[in-house]
This record gives sequence, C-alpha cells and structure tokens, in this order.
Amino acid sequence: SMDYLPPLFPEVVFIKNRENTGFSKANNQAINQACGKYVLLLNPDTVLGEHVLEKACLFMDNHPDAGALGVKMIDGNGVFLPESKRGIPSPWNSFCKITGLSCLAPQSKLFSGYHLLYLNENETHEVDVLAGAFMLLRKKTLDTVGLLDEKFFMYGEDIDLSYRIKQSGYKNYYLPLKIIHYKGESTKKDIRYVKIFYGAMLIFFQKHYPHYSGIFRFLIKSSIYTTAGLSVIGKMIPKRDKKTNKEKVFVPGQISFEDIIETMEKLSKQVSSFRISYPERGFSITPNHIDFI
Repeated sequence: SMDYLPPLFPEVVFIKNRENTGFSKANNQAINQACGKYVLLLNPDTVLGEHVLEKACLFMDNHPDAGALGVKMIDGNGVFLPESKRGIPSPWNSFCKITGLSCLAPQSKLFSGYHLLYLNENETHEVDVLAGAFMLLRKKTLDTVGLLDEKFFMYGEDIDLSYRIKQSGYKNYYLPLKIIHYKGESTKKDIRYVKIFYGAMLIFFQKHYPHYSGIFRFLIKSSIYTTAGLSVIGKMIPKRDKKTNKEKVFVPGQISFEDIIETMEKLSKQVSSFRISYPERGFSITPNHIDFI
C-alpha cells in the first residue's frame, strides 16, 4: 500500500492510480518514466532468487540480438508453469490449444506449438512468446516496437508485445532462471478470468490475422467460448490430492530465496503446501493467501 511501501523504499518512484486501468496501461505509465537500459515487467505475486536479475541482465549484455528475456516460473506448489515459454498463437496453434490436441500430444512439435512443451524447461531457448509476469526488455527495443497495446486490459498483451519484438528482428529468449509466480491462485480460473483470457486471444487473432475468412474466425470464436465454458465447469469439480498433508515452512534469512525455490520444485510431488513466513513482520505467504499473525 502507499502507506506501507514508500517509507521502506524512499528511492523508488511510486505511481498511485485511483482506478484499475489494466495491466498494459499501468505498466506503460511506468515505462514512460523509465530511463534505464532495461525495463523489467514483474508481477507483485512473484518471488525471485537473489541472483536472477544479475544473471538475466548479464545475458542481455552478452546477447545484443535479445529484445526480451523470460525465466522459468513455478507456482506456489513448486510446479512448472508452461506459460513461461510459448509459441505464437497462430490459427493452428490456437486451434490445437482450445481443442485440447496439445494436451493429448504435449511432446509433439506439430500439436504442442502453443506451450512448446517439447523444449526442455531446464535449458536456454529462443522462443516466440514470454510471460508478462517476468519480462526483461531492452529499452531500445521498446523504443522501436512501441509499448504494450492498451486494447488488452489483462492477458494477451505479453503475447502481442513478444510477437512485435520478433517482427522487428529482435529475439526472445527463455532462460531456466527460477522464480515463483503465485498467479492469484485462489481466483485465477473464475468466470471473469476465463472471459478476459479468451477475450484477449480474440483480440490478438483479429489484430494479427485479419485476412482469415469470417467463417474461420467464427469457428475459432465458437471453440474459444466452448472451451471457456468447459474450463469453468472443470474448476467446479473437486480434485483429489494424492500428496501428504505435510506443510513445509521457510523463513527468509534462515534460508536463501534461491534455496527456497529449489526446495519447492524438488518436493513439489511430496509436500502438500509450502509457506514462506516472516514472523518479524507478522505475516506468511501460502499459494492461496497471506496469513497475518
């Protein structure tokens, strides 16, 4: 909050909006004030290892062809997030995703072009699309391709920007530097999320593939909304958890954030819940919420 943060970080410029302007517009406000060599888009629901930024900037320094860089994201349960690296949502890739073909053949280059699951998540790759949750951008690249498209309120703006970066001749790189992205775990798949996410897909499709026939776009729209409905229904069905009920608690200061992230990923299939606790500040963080002590 504006009462809590500015006194702790007096060297930081804070921008206070009176309304939720959306991801693109809000980030553009900050980018327009940025004067550094690089710009980092970073979600507030993330945890970074101590050397992630240093290593990411060093990679950009050594790769002048890099317009943007993304990292390996795991969720609050230590599970790899496939949106860390993606392909362009071309008509074929989008069709495979929304019809479930990509899930049936995740290691296939033909059918898994959206999430690129056939690429090793622990190796560096040149990819098409990076996630806005952590996206390190060369300021010179933004000056060339433009800022985030504000027609995207939330979701899809990172895909659009990644696409424009590649069109301009720069490359997007995925590095297996690990961070936690909680993703708003408790609400990320509600009806509003589904509507906004699939709506963003439509905006991208209509913007970059306008030459396709109206019939084909109608079929894509129908598939999108059908999948959206199935997603909502699927989230209403409780899942059986095969993990133990054991919870593992980390206290920063006693253990580094890099070790926390490594441990979470290593124990993701064994431990049911991870908690990062700040007893001196009176709160702790879990995948679903913040607990105040």
